[in-house]
Amino acid sequence: MSQRRRVAVVGLGVVSIAGTGINAFWNGLNSAQPDGERRVADFDPSNWYDSPKISRRADRSTQFAMAAAHMAMADAGEIGCDPGRFGTIYATGVGGMGTFEAQVETFVAQGARRVSPFMIPMMMPNAPGAAISMHYGLQGPNETTTTACAASTHAIGNAARLIQYGRCDAVVTGGTEATMTPVGMAGFSNMTALSSTGRSMPFDKDRDGFMMAEGAATLVLEEWESAVSRGAHIYGEILGSGSNADAHHITAPSPGGVGAVRCMQLALEDAGITAEDVVHINAHGTSTPLNDAAEAHAMNKLFGTPGPLVTSTKGVTGHGLGAAGAFEATAVLLSMKHGQIPPTAGFTQADPELPPINLVHGSPADWTPGPSLSNSFGFGGHNGSLAIGPA
Repeated sequence: MSQRRRVAVVGLGVVSIAGTGINAFWNGLNSAQPDGERRVADFDPSNWYDSPKISRRADRSTQFAMAAAHMAMADAGEIGCDPGRFGTIYATGVGGMGTFEAQVETFVAQGARRVSPFMIPMMMPNAPGAAISMHYGLQGPNETTTTACAASTHAIGNAARLIQYGRCDAVVTGGTEATMTPVGMAGFSNMTALSSTGRSMPFDKDRDGFMMAEGAATLVLEEWESAVSRGAHIYGEILGSGSNADAHHITAPSPGGVGAVRCMQLALEDAGITAEDVVHINAHGTSTPLNDAAEAHAMNKLFGTPGPLVTSTKGVTGHGLGAAGAFEATAVLLSMKHGQIPPTAGFTQADPELPPINLVHGSPADWTPGPSLSNSFGFGGHNGSLAIGPA
């Protein structure tokens, strides 16, 4: 193709501790940090399925994805493109962990013959994307991205490329996670990744780990001219994305945020913008000592002082692992819609060991929406960054 096509975001859907649905989610992002676990309460999957039997044959991670997809597709309206050019690029960090744990318990207690025949299709990481594709009859590329905490940022970037380079005219994308199981929580706790205080405090002096979260966020992307011609509501534009690897450590980021700097640079280059153009960053900001330090150094190196307005919405949402990037891309788009950037909940005092960043805290910041980044840096050294522009 002689010219890369533009990518509009025309539909959003969210299930999270901050709220279900984009209005509740936005209100939650601007509210006080919740107490205790970031578990989605009172979630009834049968509301999002054609029958209770079908919902029972889906892992909680797939149930979240289907709920978010229903909301996003309803929000997008009738796109009407060829089903073979409508893709599904979805993400998860772990997959159906709850199903796996439950069936291991069944195996140990009752024997092999009692293990469910639905175990494999329920636990496989590609189940959410498969379920969305089958429900809506989407026959374009259907792929699953599993790059830990960067997964849904990578999924959105890859989905946008399918439209930019002409393979698809629309794509459902995003991420889901449901790892708050007994073994999952024990594993993260024993590796000292979780906060011992039960608080998420991104970039704060006393941060000591993240709060595990669950849920899903879904975005519907459409070729720009198609969205405009049918009068779709456009939340914003996916301008570009970056992806690279630290090649340093299985859990710790590269010192000084070297990989994160290059990843953000790649996103800027792909979007055709410069560091001076960026006015907002939704940081990965997990509230772990090493991650926040590496990201703060990376942002300061690339953008200087004071730099763009920075927030970490994980102060409210907790860390959704494979769903985190989709939560945060959605937060950026809603910030553009409302003309405000939510504060970093849980932040009270700056860390003197970190370089200065222009952190939004205490109350929302008014802004004129402009080019923004959404960052995700995952276990395994996976880095992802999205460049997003206002409609």
